[in-house]
Amino acid sequence: MCACRCGIRVHLKDGRIRYIEGNPDHPVNKGVLCGKGSAGIMTHYAPARLRAPLKRVGPRGSGEFAEITWEEALETATSWLRHVRETDPRQLAFFTGRDQSQSLTGFWAAQFGTPNFAAHGGFCSVNMAAGGLYSIGGSFWEFGEPDWDRTKYLLMFGVAEDHDSNPIKLGLSKLKARGAKFLSVNPVRTGYSAIADEWVGLRPGTDGLFVLALVHELLKADRIDLEFLARYTNAPWLVVRNPGGADDGLFARDEAGKPLAWDRARGAIPAETADLSPVMAGEVTLPDGRIAYPAFHLLAERYLGAEYAPEAVAERCGIEAGRIRRIAAEIAEVAFDQAITLEQSWTDVWGREHATITGRPVAFHAMRGISAHSNGFHTCRALHLLQMLIGAVDTPGSWRYKAPFPRPIPPGPGPAGRGARPNTPLAGNLLSFPHGPDDLLVEEDGTPLRIDHAFSWEAPLGLHGMMHTVIGNAGKADPYPIDTLFMFMANMAWNSAMNPGEVTRILTEQREDGEYRIPHVIYSDAYFSETVPYADLILPDTTYLERWDCISILDRPIGSAHGAGDAIRQPVVQPDRDVRPFQDVLIELGARLGLPAFVREDGSPRFKDYPDYMVNHQRMPGVGPLAGFRGADGSKVGVGEPNPDQLQRYIENGCFWRDHIRPEQEWLKHANRAYLEDAKAKGFIGKSDQIVLQLYSEPLQKFRLAAEGHGAKQPPEHLRERVRRYCDPLPIWYAPLEQQGQDLAPFPFSAVTQRPMAMYHSWGSMNAWLRQIHGANKLMMARSRAEAMGLAQDDWVWVESRSGRLKCQVALMEGVNPDTVWTWNAIGKRAGAWGLAPDSPEAQRGFLLNHVISEWLPAQMAEGRDLRLANADPVTGQAAWYDLRVSITKAAPGEEGITSPHPETLEPPPHMPGSPDILRYSVKTPA
Repeated sequence: MCACRCGIRVHLKDGRIRYIEGNPDHPVNKGVLCGKGSAGIMTHYAPARLRAPLKRVGPRGSGEFAEITWEEALETATSWLRHVRETDPRQLAFFTGRDQSQSLTGFWAAQFGTPNFAAHGGFCSVNMAAGGLYSIGGSFWEFGEPDWDRTKYLLMFGVAEDHDSNPIKLGLSKLKARGAKFLSVNPVRTGYSAIADEWVGLRPGTDGLFVLALVHELLKADRIDLEFLARYTNAPWLVVRNPGGADDGLFARDEAGKPLAWDRARGAIPAETADLSPVMAGEVTLPDGRIAYPAFHLLAERYLGAEYAPEAVAERCGIEAGRIRRIAAEIAEVAFDQAITLEQSWTDVWGREHATITGRPVAFHAMRGISAHSNGFHTCRALHLLQMLIGAVDTPGSWRYKAPFPRPIPPGPGPAGRGARPNTPLAGNLLSFPHGPDDLLVEEDGTPLRIDHAFSWEAPLGLHGMMHTVIGNAGKADPYPIDTLFMFMANMAWNSAMNPGEVTRILTEQREDGEYRIPHVIYSDAYFSETVPYADLILPDTTYLERWDCISILDRPIGSAHGAGDAIRQPVVQPDRDVRPFQDVLIELGARLGLPAFVREDGSPRFKDYPDYMVNHQRMPGVGPLAGFRGADGSKVGVGEPNPDQLQRYIENGCFWRDHIRPEQEWLKHANRAYLEDAKAKGFIGKSDQIVLQLYSEPLQKFRLAAEGHGAKQPPEHLRERVRRYCDPLPIWYAPLEQQGQDLAPFPFSAVTQRPMAMYHSWGSMNAWLRQIHGANKLMMARSRAEAMGLAQDDWVWVESRSGRLKCQVALMEGVNPDTVWTWNAIGKRAGAWGLAPDSPEAQRGFLLNHVISEWLPAQMAEGRDLRLANADPVTGQAAWYDLRVSITKAAPGEEGITSPHPETLEPPPHMPGSPDILRYSVKTPA
């Protein structure tokens, strides 16, 4: 239902759900529940629930379906998929939405043999994950959290209200009660920003510039933690300076490959030396005669430059220079003059014992607001750079790792995907971590190996895939055609597409022979969404209260700074429709197809269902989806043979497992010997070496060197300058790609969306209770700006971008950057979908901003052809939803009354109940 993954207790009466409350024992929400959690009753009993498998009998998009049996549905899917697997497994594109089963779905895709798998993250927050995992071995939100109990100054960047809302509410209440300062950086003052002590309403996409100006001021004032930098980061590592050479910008290493630092007494020695006394600035000559500089020198050289001074960035950011200097001074004052020292002994990786731990009580938290820009990767890295400079990583009062993080930087091997061939699994993880050009998934000529172009020169660190490009690329057979598009919980015909009009056009486009451009579309969802009519085969899923689920340690666990954790969901009611949990269906399809990990040696199914898989699947010996209660008697943690009673143990424990690390393991986990050894023993990391935080990213420099003509694998000519510019080893800021090289004067406003706390992403329009909170949306804009344009509250306007035009109403407010307009995400829906009547407010007055966004950047000419690149971050492929620029003009008389575009009402599948005028729950209807 939601990626916050709060614990709930569900009460039944006469076999029906009567009440949902928060579980006070659950480590995530401690009993706190938001509106969408409490309203889960109406999500479960929504009239929009699909009722049976469906097979398309009319043209795509018509919504003409026939109900079929599960046997026919599974056999149809198996026949399509078997043909693909036996001929060219790449022609399956398997893309899932915001599910919690990505360790299963990704494993299934690898077993099938297709490299074309991804989930939701590529158009949500891959910039956040990649920026963090390549800098500090963790990231904001899921892999880390502020020290709510001790921080004295919290800076929050671009955090939406729907993500992690209950833990954030709990944390902010603690922070406010203690009188700590809460500063929110967001163009829109809603939700958390509304209770901030200070709101910084900068222009969208300029967060990174603002952060680097703070860095400039801290360096200028010499208010940085040099001891932390020298001991825990690669600041003292020596970087070779050899312009034009193949080693330029790489770390100097000894014969064993260990990075070197310059010790004051001993010269160039391994940087890992326990008693290192490093030189942090200045030119040195290596024993082999090469010139090198400490990474910190390069950092200071860059950010002390005049272009990062507050006066230089103020106008661009929309923040006064004096205010930037004052915020930097406040950060420094809290970090260094109000430092926290705890009487807690611990031992570092060098075996040295420490009696205390000192913390810089400045914490940071960030989310999609900085991630969903084409400069978001470097903005995330800039934030982590700022954390490291003041020593505010996993110390008292700062940002803390959630176990099982941190991970090595970058973690694991590169992504799997090469050598796809019939009836053969791919070995490894499809979504993994490139260390350099050799790990990219490209052909010899630089052509992408994946249909979405992730892990190619267009998006070298496309860690989560690029779901937003799949259908567009498939429509152009770029780099090859696909036969079957298999989607789960991915509403690609509406809000999960950057432009739904373009997506539905491609899904209905036919070749000259009359066959659809994408011949087969299989879709699984619990509800009648806008995408259902555009599929050929519908595999109806259960609601979240009717199935087993696994919040896996292999995927996105629910750990905290105090220990790792994971959870299960158990069904509380049985389906009253002919539907099946998608995970069960996927496992059965795996067995029918003979995928090696899903069948025994005799060809019989290895797992009877998902609960069986959760208990008995082993990704490697002793490591499975659940880390708790392992071993024959349930006494092992992390690593241990399958326990047949594991699920019952979880149920007895409130459906979650929580590890509790010892007090001496809690801090500086990246260099804490006890923590790292324990994490290795539990299978969380492969070795217990220090995890050195990376101010300077050598993997990025390797991509840059390839663009400069070095190495066996180099980018195509038309991408060389792009890779050279954006794969910078130090964080940079640049104008969003969509805004470069074009006249922005016709489009004076930035346009963004926000997620309301009572919805999650776009889910909730099937819920009668939540619809009463958000049934329609308007375009919010600054009152002063609107009135200057002659606009009044509720006026109808046209919103136009380079890509499209829509009509909606405006609402005026004070708490928004004057150059920015915004709306709630995906409240506007297509009539007929989600059980919505044609006259529903969602369809009549709601609108979708996606109609004026483009998946693609303006075309450019390269090598004599149109160069089409995704409207995305050039490093990670993150969809750049928030780079949109628009104009606003008042609608003409007679144009008021209904939003535009206004597609035709969708006809529901057969035998679905009609939507009542008033949906009553647990109330007897009079005879």
